[in-house]
Amino acid sequence: MVKIGNLELGEFPLLLAPMEDVSDPPFRAVCKKNGADLMYTEFISSEGLIRDAAKSVQKLDIFEYERPIGIQIFGNEIESMREAAAIAEAAGPDILDINYGCPVHKVACKGAGAGILLDIDKMVSMTEEIVKAVNIPVTVKTRLGWSHDTIRIVEVAERLQDVGIQAISIHARTRQQMYKGEADWSYLNKVKENPRLHIPVFGNGDIDSPEKAAEYKSKYNVDGMMIGRASIGYPWIFNEIKHFLATGEKLPAPDLAERLRTAKEHLDFSIKWKGEKLGILEMRRHYTNYFRGMPNFKSYRTDMVTADTYEEVTAILEQVEEVYADYVF
Repeated sequence: MVKIGNLELGEFPLLLAPMEDVSDPPFRAVCKKNGADLMYTEFISSEGLIRDAAKSVQKLDIFEYERPIGIQIFGNEIESMREAAAIAEAAGPDILDINYGCPVHKVACKGAGAGILLDIDKMVSMTEEIVKAVNIPVTVKTRLGWSHDTIRIVEVAERLQDVGIQAISIHARTRQQMYKGEADWSYLNKVKENPRLHIPVFGNGDIDSPEKAAEYKSKYNVDGMMIGRASIGYPWIFNEIKHFLATGEKLPAPDLAERLRTAKEHLDFSIKWKGEKLGILEMRRHYTNYFRGMPNFKSYRTDMVTADTYEEVTAILEQVEEVYADYVF
C-alpha cells in the first residue's frame, strides 16, 4: 500500500499531473470518474495568493468528491511561499505540493518552478520552511535537473525527504529539454535504489498507453505514475492502465456515445465554474483528443474550436453523433 502521510492510495496509484489551464475542477471531475487516484490543482502563484488575486484564489476551489486532492503552489521567495502555503492549507486540501518542475520561461527564469534547480540549497531551505508552515503532508513535483550536466536528482530527493516531504513526483526530463526528446526514467530507478530513501517516488513523462505504463512499472521500480498530457481529452487512460496492469488485457476504447457524454459533461461543468465565455474558450484544447482518430473530422473540430456559445457547441456535438453513429473506434 502506497501512503502519503496517512493517506492510503492503493498498491500502484495513478496521479493526475497539475497542468496550467488544464487541471481545473471540470477536468479533474472527469479524470476522477475515470480512475485517477490522486489529483492536483493547477499550479498557483504564491504572490497571487498573497495579493488575493482573483485568478489565483479561484484555483483554490476543491470539492469533496475529488479527495484526496492536493493544491500546488510555486514561487521564488521563501517567505512568500510560507505565507501561500498557509493560505492554501486553509482551503482544506489533503496535500500541499510544491512546483519545482515548471520549465516555461516566465516561471523558470525568475527562479521559480524548474528555475530553483539551479540553486539546490535554496530549494531545500524553501521546502523545509514550507513543511514547518503547514500541518498537512507536503509533496514535491520536480525534474531531473536544469540540464543534463547538472542532474543531481538522487541527492535532491534524499535532501528533500530529510527536511520533511512525504512523496516526490519526478518528470524524467531536464528543464533544458522542456517537453522534447525522450524522458529518461533510468534516473528514477537510481532514486529508488538509494537505500536512504523511503518516501514514495512517482514517475512522470511519456506515459501515453497501458502497455508503456506496464513496461515502465516493471523496469523502473516506481511507486506509482503521474499522467499529464496523455489525459487531455482522454480521461479514460487511468482506468485503461489499471485494467491492463491487473489483467494484461486492454479495455475497449470508449465508444462515440461515451466520448460525447464525457465531453458534454466536461463542457457543462466548465461553463458552470467559469461562465460561458471562458468555459467554452478553455474547453477548446480538449476537443481534438476527445475525438482523435475519427476520419474526416477536421471541419467539425474547426467548428468546435471557433464556436462562441453553448448552443453552437452542443449543436455541433449533435451533428457528430448523427454523422458518426456507426463509427467504431
